[in-house]
Amino acid sequence: MFKTMKTASAPLNLHEETRRRLLEAAGEIFAAEGYRGATVRGICERARANVAAVNYHFGDKEALYRTVLRHAHRSSLERHPPDRGLTPDAPPARRLEGFIASFLNRIFDPEQPAWQGKLLARELFEPTGALNHLVEDIRPRAAMLRSIIEALMGPGAREGDVRLASISVVGQCLLYFHSRAVIERLYPEQTFGPAEVQKIAAHITRFSLLALAGWRGGRKKRRRKTS
Repeated sequence: MFKTMKTASAPLNLHEETRRRLLEAAGEIFAAEGYRGATVRGICERARANVAAVNYHFGDKEALYRTVLRHAHRSSLERHPPDRGLTPDAPPARRLEGFIASFLNRIFDPEQPAWQGKLLARELFEPTGALNHLVEDIRPRAAMLRSIIEALMGPGAREGDVRLASISVVGQCLLYFHSRAVIERLYPEQTFGPAEVQKIAAHITRFSLLALAGWRGGRKKRRRKTS
């Protein structure tokens, strides 16, 4: 498991510093060349480390890749917690807004090393065996979103409807990220700075809440017709 890096007030020892350099170098190379294209020798050369250092610190290339991938994901979660400080008993609409804002801030974080977002995106489009491990890190956030959507849909919501609504919320967020180049060309006035990302989060929240309200209204009408 990845160990938290120490602050400047507590300098890293030689082994920790080598491990940190390997993580950073591996992240950059894996993001640029993919898991299959990257080589242990190339990673060690960039990290200014002996080739044996990967085996010493991580075991092998596959374990290094899993560690780098999960480190990138967990680092973004530390910077932008998905609950935004809200407790589970907060109003579900506020929790949804916090979840969406956190998600967008993670994927558009200007302070995030460029390789982290690129690596995570690459793993989604070119999945490896490491995706199974990454999904275990994602699973608690998926459960959190499902609980929010279930509360908004109300009693009696079917599991399949909750699942599809949850996927729709995430899909709206990811569309802005993966289609950013197209959006910027279609709508040059649309930018993605921190203030604009907050506006997008507010829009997706409103859009989703209205859709869920419409779903609840439609369900009530169907019930009246069948009663």
